[in-house]
Amino acid sequence: MNYLEAVPAIRRIDSSRDDLFAIDIVGEVNSADAENLYGLLEAACALHPRVDVLVRLTDFDTADWSETSPQTIEQGRQMALAHVRRCASVGGPDWTRRIRAELQPEQELRYFPAEREAEAWEWLGAKPKKST
Repeated sequence: MNYLEAVPAIRRIDSSRDDLFAIDIVGEVNSADAENLYGLLEAACALHPRVDVLVRLTDFDTADWSETSPQTIEQGRQMALAHVRRCASVGGPDWTRRIRAELQPEQELRYFPAEREAEAWEWLGAKPKKST
């Protein structure tokens, strides 16, 4: 697969809060998408010592991170543990139970079915900005 020709599966969502890292994951996620995700998260964490996160899964298919370096994955995990306060997962499969044990006591993680996306935004005290 030529990653340079593929449409990115991970897209940033602009929101009403500067310290909210919101993304939409669409279709199949590959290693290039994973690298992009970590770069976007790193930029958000460089600007804000603590961030909230919204992950919206839209027509999510699969995730193949087999070509992503273990160091990149570990750096992303450490960054999330150090910077993320709250994380809302919207739509797709509920993966929150699998990672809950790795969280710090002060970190909150909630799953919202796709039809309850507005509740996720409200829980995070934000709104998505309209695309122009």
